[in-house]
Amino acid sequence: MTETMSGDARASAGSNFVPRSRPGPAPYPPQTQPGTSGPAGPSGGQPGWTGTGGRHSVARAHSVAALETVAYRAQVTWERRYVRLLILFDAAACVVAAGLAFFVRFGDIVDFDTEPVSVKPYILITVLLPLAWVLAMSLNRAYETRFLGGGSEEFRRVVNAAARFTATLAIVSYATKAEIARSYVLIAFPAATLLSVAGRVIGRGILHRMRRAGRCLHRVLVVGAGESAATLVRLAQRDPTSGWSVVGVVLDRSPGRHSHDRPEISGFDLLGVPIVGTSETLHTAITATHATTVAICPQMDGETLRRVLWTLEGSDVDVLVSSALTDVTGPRISIRPVAGLPLLHIEEPELSGTRRVMKGVFDRCVAGTVILLFLPVLLGLGIAVRLTSRGPALFKQTRVGRGGEHFTMFKFRSMYVDAEARKAELESRNERAEGLLFKMRDDPRVTRVGKFLRKWSLDELPQLINVLNGSMSLVGPRPPLPSEVARYEDDVHRRLMVKPGLTGLWQISGRSDLEWDESVRLDLRYVENWSLAMDFVILWRTVFAVLRREGAY
Repeated sequence: MTETMSGDARASAGSNFVPRSRPGPAPYPPQTQPGTSGPAGPSGGQPGWTGTGGRHSVARAHSVAALETVAYRAQVTWERRYVRLLILFDAAACVVAAGLAFFVRFGDIVDFDTEPVSVKPYILITVLLPLAWVLAMSLNRAYETRFLGGGSEEFRRVVNAAARFTATLAIVSYATKAEIARSYVLIAFPAATLLSVAGRVIGRGILHRMRRAGRCLHRVLVVGAGESAATLVRLAQRDPTSGWSVVGVVLDRSPGRHSHDRPEISGFDLLGVPIVGTSETLHTAITATHATTVAICPQMDGETLRRVLWTLEGSDVDVLVSSALTDVTGPRISIRPVAGLPLLHIEEPELSGTRRVMKGVFDRCVAGTVILLFLPVLLGLGIAVRLTSRGPALFKQTRVGRGGEHFTMFKFRSMYVDAEARKAELESRNERAEGLLFKMRDDPRVTRVGKFLRKWSLDELPQLINVLNGSMSLVGPRPPLPSEVARYEDDVHRRLMVKPGLTGLWQISGRSDLEWDESVRLDLRYVENWSLAMDFVILWRTVFAVLRREGAY
């Protein structure tokens, strides 16, 4: 896996996207006047901006495009190696789970009332179960590459595959009257599911680390112009773990005489990404940049889009069509065909119902369990706060919860008791002057114990009391102050549609290092797309965010 990834990294490392050994369009091709032909026109020997030379020249250009594209095949070898790694993780998870179930059931660890006639069938099941488990994952498309490396769909498919496999085995054993010890099944299958999910998390962590180092990337060609194309480039550059390396921009139309899209006049490139042609020379741009994915902006008309899809047939290049809607993902989006036109159907956010009840029950159970288990630690931290500075151990503050209701939030006191009185004299040193928050890396109001508590996020632990009494959730937006809410713009009030959380997307994305606009965007994204699966992922990633101590001050 490492050797192939290094090759991909070499392919995506440079800023000159036209290989020396292969002809391709120059990033800034020479100007061609409409109605003329020449070296830069569609009938010339060099690709460039396409003129308006008539239907025959356009048809000829598309014919040449189809022929040239057939010879090009996108190579994403790291995906195959990553899938093999996941298969290995799933098989190992099932081996461990099956071995654990066999050891517990037949290892004289627990005294069961009944014993099977023979253990030989269980030995056979233990050997064959990993193969059947991997097959079940494959049949349920848990190895489909478009869902690997991001989002909660990958984990949902693993859980669904495990549930269906368990149900199938139960039906088959009932139909054949095969007697399988229930204790074996109750140990093996839940353990295999948990270990498989853990293996996916480990695999995703390895993949994200590779991507931050410039490896395991999809070479993306953005087709479009203007702000929609800039948005795609900006999103790819902002999040390296998405796996997008934008290698060029292809304009969705030929630039006019006075167009700002004409790079030969303005020297225009899009956020540092060069323009490498138009949609009529897309095949050449793909070959020159070795692109593996084409991302098309929403303003492209249907006829042009259809021609692009025809051009890319047989090239193994993934085609993604961007929507103008941002930060809405997951089960809220579905395709609804109407008169041959595929339309996006957007469901309303699920802010009530069974899932919310399940979320509340889960929150209270986890909060109560953690408080009971770590009660000595909580008492010890409280005593440390009291003994090292004057004032109470707990800091109480009014915050705004769901629906704008005020509640009292609890934290371990990490500042001196006169912190609020000294805030005015420190306003000039606020490192977050662009937003509504006050943050300083070396705040003199923070006590010595308070620095330790903030460093490891231990000052947040008393908020488990708020989770237990229902005013907060384990996962949600950051609980705001009433003074902040009073200055909210209209859109930002959507943060108050769900309970604030002990952790959230803001917690695992940089915390205090985030700009105000970015923290708002993350909170709104959670409100729009929240799910129990997303909550589990955020809780898991919170552990590593706390250990890394990023943005903790």
